[in-house]
Amino acid sequence: MKKLTCILFFLLPMLFLFSQKNLDSLVYVLQTKKLSVEEQYAIYSDLSYWYLNSDVEKSLKFTRDALTLADKEKLSDKSLNKFWRSAFNDYLGRIFIAKGNNDSAAFYFNRALDLAIEGNKDPQLALTYIDLGTLHLRLAHYTTSLEYLLKALAINEKYNTTYSKQQKILILSNIGGIYRGLENQTRAIEYLEKANSLAEEINYAEAQGKIFFDLGDIYRINKEYDKALKFLLKGLEINQVYGDKSLESACYFALAPVYSEGFKNNEKAIQYAKRGLQLAEEFGDPFAIIGGLRTMSETYLANKQYKEAEKVALKAWEIDSTNMDQGPYVVGDLAIANIYLGNKDKAAEFSQKYFDLLRQYITAEYNKNLADSETKYETQKKELRITALEKERKLYIILGIAVVTALLFGLGLLYYRHRLSVQKQKIAEQQIKQLEQEKELIAARSALDAEKAEREIIARDLHDGVGAMLSVVKNNMDIMKSYSIIENQEVNYFNNAVNGLEESIVELRRIAHHIMPAVLIEKGLFVALDDFCRSTPKAKFIYTEPEQRFDPEKELVIYRCAYELVNNALKHAKASNIEVHLNVDEEKVYLSVVDDGNGFDIQNAPRGMGIRNLNTRLAAFGGNMDIYSEPGKGTEVNVEMPRY
Repeated sequence: MKKLTCILFFLLPMLFLFSQKNLDSLVYVLQTKKLSVEEQYAIYSDLSYWYLNSDVEKSLKFTRDALTLADKEKLSDKSLNKFWRSAFNDYLGRIFIAKGNNDSAAFYFNRALDLAIEGNKDPQLALTYIDLGTLHLRLAHYTTSLEYLLKALAINEKYNTTYSKQQKILILSNIGGIYRGLENQTRAIEYLEKANSLAEEINYAEAQGKIFFDLGDIYRINKEYDKALKFLLKGLEINQVYGDKSLESACYFALAPVYSEGFKNNEKAIQYAKRGLQLAEEFGDPFAIIGGLRTMSETYLANKQYKEAEKVALKAWEIDSTNMDQGPYVVGDLAIANIYLGNKDKAAEFSQKYFDLLRQYITAEYNKNLADSETKYETQKKELRITALEKERKLYIILGIAVVTALLFGLGLLYYRHRLSVQKQKIAEQQIKQLEQEKELIAARSALDAEKAEREIIARDLHDGVGAMLSVVKNNMDIMKSYSIIENQEVNYFNNAVNGLEESIVELRRIAHHIMPAVLIEKGLFVALDDFCRSTPKAKFIYTEPEQRFDPEKELVIYRCAYELVNNALKHAKASNIEVHLNVDEEKVYLSVVDDGNGFDIQNAPRGMGIRNLNTRLAAFGGNMDIYSEPGKGTEVNVEMPRY
C-alpha cells in the first residue's frame, strides 16, 4: 500500500512537468516493454493528458485504451483500480469539453466522481470536483460551479504538497472566472492574481498561460489596452511552449480587438484573428471556431470590410445558429453588415433573429434563476432534516448504552431525549417555515432581477439597436432625396414615408424610455419621477426633503409603483388631478399617490393583477402598501419601504 501511495503522489505532479518528454518514445515503451499494470496506467495518463491540448483524437484513443486495460486487468488494491478508472473517465470528460459536447462531458465527470468516492482517493476526488466546476463555469452555471470548487478546496486544504498547490491554483483561477462571468472584474482580478502568485511560488508556468489569458482579456474588456497586450503576449508565449492550441487560439482572438480597438491597427488584428481561427479549426472545438469567426467579423466591421464581415459571420451562423453565448453577437454583426451593404431585407431578417435569440436568452435566464432558487431551498431543507435525524440517531446510541449500564439512568436519559427531541422538532419546523418564506422572497427577487435585466436589455436594444438602424435608413432616404430626381406625384409619398419614419423613431425612443428610464439609472428616483410627472397629463410631483440616492433596486421598485398607480388613476379613476408625494428619511422611503377620481369600495372591489404585482415587488424588499378610498371621493395609496 505504501508503494502505491508513493506512485500516486509522484506521478500526478509529474504530469505538469512533462512538456519536454518525447511522447512518441512513450508510445514505443508502451508497445515494446514488459510493464506492470500500474506503469501502463501511468504512461496512458501521460499520453492522454499531453495530447488533450494538441490532438483530441489521440487523447481519446489512449484514454479508451486505458479503460480497456482496466476491464481486462484486476489490481489487488480495488480502491486503486477505482482511482485509475475515475482518472480516465475524468479525462474523457475533458476531451468531450474540448470537442464541444458538454452533455457527454457531464456524464463522464459524474461517473469519475462516483468512482473517486468509492476509491476514497482525495487527490482524484478534488480534481474531479475542479473539472465539474470548470464545466459549469463554461455553461455559465455560476452557483453550481462555485459549489464544486469549494468542495475541491475543502479537500485541498488537508494537504501541503506541490500537487495540492497546483490544484489550488486551478480552483482560484476558476473562481476568478466565475466573478468574470458575473462582470465583477475587480474580484476576478483579485483571485487571478492570487493564483498567479502561487504559480510563481511553485514555478507552475503552464497554469500561468491560462491565468495571463484571463487577466489580459479582462483588461481588454476594461479598455486598458497596454496591460491587456502585456498579459496576452505573455500567455501566448507560454501556451506555444506547452503546445496548448486551445489557449493559444484564445490569446490570438483576444489580441485581435486589442489591436483594432486599442491601437487602431486593423491589419494586425485581422492577421491575429485568422491565426487564431486556423488553430481552433486544427483543434476542432466548435465553440472556439464560432468565437473566432465572430472576432474576425467584428474586426472586418471595424475596418469597414462589410462583405468579408458578412461572409465569416454567416459561416459562424451555419455552424450553430442556436448558440446562446455567441448567436446574438453573430446575427447582430450580420444585421449591421447588411445595413451598410444596402441589403434591407437581410438586415431586417437578421434583426428579427437577434430579437428572437434575445427573448430566448432572457427566458432561459429567468427560468434558471427560479430553478436555482428552488434547488437551494430544497437542498437546505433536506440538509436540515438529515442533521436532525443524525442527531437523533446519536441520542439513541447513548440511550442504549445507558440502559445497559443502569435502568434508572436510562429512563432519565429517555425522558431527557424525549424533551430534547420535541424541542428540536419545534425548532426544525420553525426553520423549515422560515426557509419556505425565504424561498418565496428569493423567487420574487429573482423575478424582479430577471424583469429588470429584461427591461434594460430591451430598452437598450430598442434605443441603440433598432433606433440606430431606423436612423441609418432615414439618413439614407434623406441622401436619396438630395441626389435623386423624383416625379411630382411621388414627392408627397416620399415625404410621407420620411415623416412616418421620423415619427417611428420618436415613438420607439419614447417606448424605450418608459421601459427602463435612463434618467432613473443616471440621476436617481427624484429626477425620474419629476420627469415622469411632467410628461404625464394631470400629474404633479411634490417632495419635501432634499434629493437623495439610495439602493438602485429599491429606486426601481418605487418608480414602478408610482408609474402603475398614476396610470390606474388616469385609466380607471378618470382623475382630473393626481399628486405624487415622495419623502425619504434616514430609515424609510415614503411614496403617496393621491387622486380626485371616482374612488371605489375597498371591501368589495377585486384586486387586479397590477396591485398584486406591486405587493409582490414591495414584499421582496420588506415594503408594504395601504389603500384608502370611497366611491366619489378619490383614492390615496401610501407605500412604505425600508431605505437600507
